[in-house]
Amino acid sequence: MRTEIRRLGNNERKRPELRSFSLYPLAWNKARRWYLMPGMAPPDIPAEATGDLIPDNLAEAGVYPTAAAGFDRGLVVLAMGQSYCLVPSDAGYRLLVEPPALEAVREQLACYERESVGWPPRPAAEDLPARSIGLFASLVWALVVLAVFCCQDEWPGRLDAAGALDTQAVFDQGEWWRLGTALFLHADLGHLVSNLFSGIFVFAVVRSTIGRWRGWLLLAIASVAGNFAIAGLNYPGPYRSIGASTAVFAGLGLLTGRAISVLRRTHRWRALFVAVAAGVTLLGLYGAGGTHTDVGAHATGFAAGLVLGFAAAVPR
Repeated sequence: MRTEIRRLGNNERKRPELRSFSLYPLAWNKARRWYLMPGMAPPDIPAEATGDLIPDNLAEAGVYPTAAAGFDRGLVVLAMGQSYCLVPSDAGYRLLVEPPALEAVREQLACYERESVGWPPRPAAEDLPARSIGLFASLVWALVVLAVFCCQDEWPGRLDAAGALDTQAVFDQGEWWRLGTALFLHADLGHLVSNLFSGIFVFAVVRSTIGRWRGWLLLAIASVAGNFAIAGLNYPGPYRSIGASTAVFAGLGLLTGRAISVLRRTHRWRALFVAVAAGVTLLGLYGAGGTHTDVGAHATGFAAGLVLGFAAAVPR
């Protein structure tokens, strides 16, 4: 183990130079202006062996379970232009500073702790198993929707009359199942294919990001809530709607809402703006075009997913 002790000359008093170091813990001598600084991987040294290096008039700024944690906080103190001493004890590693700097150091350490919440982020590799299962489940959903479309072709008009979203049937006759069954009905082959391709990938991402069963549950709630909202906005006038696009945009809303919640906690405001802009852009590009596009249902589905995704990502 090597130790470097430097005596600062008169021309270095204003800006002392700190070179590579490896001794632990840190200590200094005010009269002679000596600096000893710890390395990145400090060895375990008993407190008895370092007691003669530590001044008696230091104030405790914090106690940390490991030397690495204490050293990270010590870097905050060094960034303030102050010296510190990290001392092992029975309670942990004590971070000691000069008494005049104690309040300012504690304030900066509190800022450091707040900014470190949620960092580093969870590795994306942890979600890999859920992603493969999410894609399989999305394919099963696509097969169910395709089977329903075949039934629509076999019995024209019957399923539409019984399961399409109809405001008067829902609110006047109490046929609440239409809020869900309308998501499985489609007007023609083009309508079906566009929703199938987008739904497979959006639903897979929702499941891999939010969770297997939790993702499907939030997706179902957001989709039904979107249909309920658009039906309520058009009641008591006539309104009929079918298609899984409400669920697709509910999935986009879930992902956008979750991203907003996560990025808000980490104070990554530029990334948060990108998440919001991406969600709104997708809604505008794919949810507001075409003569028979139900823009209202797309917007209410996205809004319902946005609220649920944000709420579901808030830590308890």
